[in-house]
Amino acid sequence: MNNPLRSNYKALTLQLLLIYMMILPASCQKSDPVPSITSPVYRSFESIKAFNTTWDSLLLISDSVVRKQQMSNLWDSLKLNKQLPFRIDDTVVFMYNGTSQPLWAGDFNGWGSETLNWSGKQLGKSPYWWLKKHFPDDARLDYKLVLGSNWILDPSNNEVQYSGFGPNSVLKMPKWIFPEETIRQEGVLKGTLSENQQIQSNSSNLNYKVNYRVYLPYNYASVANCPVIYVTDGHEYSDDRLGAMLIVLDNLIFTGKIEPVIAVFIDPRDPVSGTNRRMSEYRANLKFANFVSDELVPQIDMTFKTNPDASKRAILGTSLGGWNSAFFGLTRSDKFQLIGIHSPAFDEAILRNFQSADKLPLKVYMSTGTIFDTQARARQMRDILTGKAYPLKYKEVNEGHSWGNWRALIDEPLLFFYGTN
Repeated sequence: MNNPLRSNYKALTLQLLLIYMMILPASCQKSDPVPSITSPVYRSFESIKAFNTTWDSLLLISDSVVRKQQMSNLWDSLKLNKQLPFRIDDTVVFMYNGTSQPLWAGDFNGWGSETLNWSGKQLGKSPYWWLKKHFPDDARLDYKLVLGSNWILDPSNNEVQYSGFGPNSVLKMPKWIFPEETIRQEGVLKGTLSENQQIQSNSSNLNYKVNYRVYLPYNYASVANCPVIYVTDGHEYSDDRLGAMLIVLDNLIFTGKIEPVIAVFIDPRDPVSGTNRRMSEYRANLKFANFVSDELVPQIDMTFKTNPDASKRAILGTSLGGWNSAFFGLTRSDKFQLIGIHSPAFDEAILRNFQSADKLPLKVYMSTGTIFDTQARARQMRDILTGKAYPLKYKEVNEGHSWGNWRALIDEPLLFFYGTN
């Protein structure tokens, strides 16, 4: 007479052996330990097919307790080994563990402006949801998980990138290269950043007070005639979580890759109310251009050991600030001849004006992302500048409108304008 407990035990053992044999060829290295139903075992995958097959195999386990444990182990192994979202080649699988259907919004779909086909699909009756998409294999994109009306960080992904509105989760595709210059290198001496300084603009320009901060290189005391770069949205470019420009400057100056540079970080926020005035200041505002050129620049040149030549003075900005940089070049090339532009929010007028204007004494750096960023008009401006034989360095990256994009490209205009090689 058969022992039912023994039969059930044998059946369970056989079932676990079969699922292990199904997973092993596609997802385990030879040195991996035998999977256990009580601990998450790291499993690597050689293809998206192997990843899909593994999950499909787990769904076929008839015993609900074993199925739940095995799926939990796989989930934990992916999470603990920073494999979520899962990326391989040009494919990404976003995943979520929960009871509600998730939607993913981010740089890749205009932050929800295109929501069709961005909802998760449930894996059987499990608590796991996934969404498969394709991106360039070197893309880097910000995103959030949307659960009903709640926008949250991806709980399975600890990678974050701060924006002007707080942190976002980050997708880094396999061939994306980390910008090492944004990490302070060992032994690098730091420059100094002043506290907020304030200047009262005269009545013919802005007619209000503006805050700014000044960065001086570590060796400022022993150098003279430092070139100066003026930076709009300065409170964000100088924030280590956003632009990390102080770290980049320190690294490049200390290692001798660029000459010692002074940076003036202009804050668009009202010093009293905190209201951000960038929407009015950066949109082809001649009063702002004249304020910086005729009021702030003389103040800086009088106070610090600067090179007063316009050919050594730069303006740098992103988005509307990039438009503003181009506008400075168009209207105040007598003071600014180095034009730095990240993801420019150009309008048609600035393109027409550059097209119709005589060639100006400008050197231009311009970059844009290719995924819901400013690529179309950046390319138009590139073609205009190239057609007029401007000195131009142009860069496209497979990213969106994000500080993760711009912080990785701050070294490029600095090297283009002030490189020692």
